[in-house]
Amino acid sequence: MADFNGRPVLVTGAAGGIGGAIVRHLVQAGAEVIASDRTASSLAGLPDRDNVRILPFDLTSEDSVREALTGLDVWGVVNCAGWGGIVESPTEADPDVFDRVVAINARGALLVIKYAATSMIKAGLGGAIVNVSSQAALVALPGHISYGASKAALDNITRVAALELGGHGIRVNSVNPTVVMTPMSAPYWGQPHIRDPFLAMMPLGRWATEDEIAAPVVFLLSDAAAMISGVTLPVDGGYTCR
Repeated sequence: MADFNGRPVLVTGAAGGIGGAIVRHLVQAGAEVIASDRTASSLAGLPDRDNVRILPFDLTSEDSVREALTGLDVWGVVNCAGWGGIVESPTEADPDVFDRVVAINARGALLVIKYAATSMIKAGLGGAIVNVSSQAALVALPGHISYGASKAALDNITRVAALELGGHGIRVNSVNPTVVMTPMSAPYWGQPHIRDPFLAMMPLGRWATEDEIAAPVVFLLSDAAAMISGVTLPVDGGYTCR
């Protein structure tokens, strides 16, 4: 198991299923977790531990991100906050939905990197950033015009940030999960006519669990991945290899 030796790691979207699993895995690996979501009340269900502290801020507001992160002592970052938007085709796409999905999934992650990396550079200790992207960034999924675009943008943010921050010893990677049956995804992916054809195309033939996403996130943050930067890692049961 990785040992973070008390290194502080910021996790956005910590109130969600995947975000909460990442918090738990990081705590088990010895990190000091800074758990973030939009409000403190949404984080009430997180473990009450000395090495988990709460830092709510609004990803869609640069002022809020700047106020929360400027000067923050942080060694690692996990950009896990996200919004799925609405399932719709290109001919049905609502520009307002598109703008909000991009504002949270791509622009919000960029703002976190902007201010967290500035503090990391000043500290001079290197560090690691992991962005939670999606298989929708790698292959075309019906109805995912806005979500897929936002996650493809996030993958490019990963690559450019890895290029620009590598000289400071900061690694940046993405994980690209398949569907995890969270409350956000279940209303769509749980429908039999959507679920069955999708799983039939996946070599492993099942959904991912929250823990199966959290584990590679923690690996990419850890020193065991010290020479890995700029990658987009599918965690998708082989779906994108087809």
